[in-house]
Amino acid sequence: MPILPAAAEKMGANLAVAGLLGGIVLLGTVLFDLPAGRLVALIGERKSMIVSALIACIALIGAQLSTNIYELGACMVVLGAMNAAFGLARHSYLAEHVPFEQRARTLSLMGGMFRGGALIGPLLGSAVIYAFGIQWVYSVAVGLTLISAIILFFAPKDPVMEVTEAVRLTPVKLAFKYRERLLSVGLAAMMVSVMRTARAVGLPLWGIYTHMHPGTVELFIGIAGALDFALFYTSGQIMDKYGRRWALIPMLVGMGVANFALLWAHNATAFLIVALIMSLANATGSGLVLTLGADMAPPEERSDFLALWRLLTDGGSAITPMLLSALTAAIALPGAIGVFGTLSLAAAAWGYRSLNELGIR
Repeated sequence: MPILPAAAEKMGANLAVAGLLGGIVLLGTVLFDLPAGRLVALIGERKSMIVSALIACIALIGAQLSTNIYELGACMVVLGAMNAAFGLARHSYLAEHVPFEQRARTLSLMGGMFRGGALIGPLLGSAVIYAFGIQWVYSVAVGLTLISAIILFFAPKDPVMEVTEAVRLTPVKLAFKYRERLLSVGLAAMMVSVMRTARAVGLPLWGIYTHMHPGTVELFIGIAGALDFALFYTSGQIMDKYGRRWALIPMLVGMGVANFALLWAHNATAFLIVALIMSLANATGSGLVLTLGADMAPPEERSDFLALWRLLTDGGSAITPMLLSALTAAIALPGAIGVFGTLSLAAAAWGYRSLNELGIR
């Protein structure tokens, strides 16, 4: 994700289009969220993850061989679709089999794995960019994705029956049935995804805007990822002991404040400081979206509800680069960053109210 805007710019894209390309991965995820539920039902959770990882490798190789933004964008759509299948299978299994009193800590551990990737990926990517050029950074992603497929292939098969053939509501009927959950806590969770994506796309764009070297931007994002990774388990402990709101509200308020601080980050040192502040805020919400989804999911329709939940949260992630791109074209990048800061603070108030209304501490 961090190198896509720079890769697009090297292919001739302007700043707004470069930011838009960063969201193409997420668009593919949204488009495949509901079909992913059916895929998991057909072949099971473990096989779904293996197949999606292998197809993702092919898409990444295609991205490395791309010669224009259209080819690159098509490969990223496929990559996003495979991310949807992988993520749904993993989320559904943990939501079903982890006890409630350990849920937040368990899903925070999984969030920690994401943050481990956010630490390792950019650091390896930065080294590859400096040594071989930006085009070869996809090879890092291919290798790591292939490793995940190999691990899953040799892992023990799930002894629990993964799929039951019950009567399934259509997505529209299911969304109407659980509209109160989706439009309250679901929207707050979506804003968490929005702000995380705004950070993932906005920071590299700000690096371009302030004329920093892409390798330096990648390195600083990796350093910030180390802080994110170091604190991931804290979020789960807080949520299990004190309640979900003590992760949701600090995360959204912190991200909002950090976005405003970014407007004054016009040198490498200030950029790194703001990136670290964003990581600190993000760490307070490790596993938050997954935990809230598991909390909201009804046991009898868990996988189908989680498909809708992920559609909502992934949809927020997918629309964010498009909104950022449109705002950048209309009011310039600093104005766009300010809009997202305001949205984050408003979402904190909405989340607090929604949790209270549903009686979630």
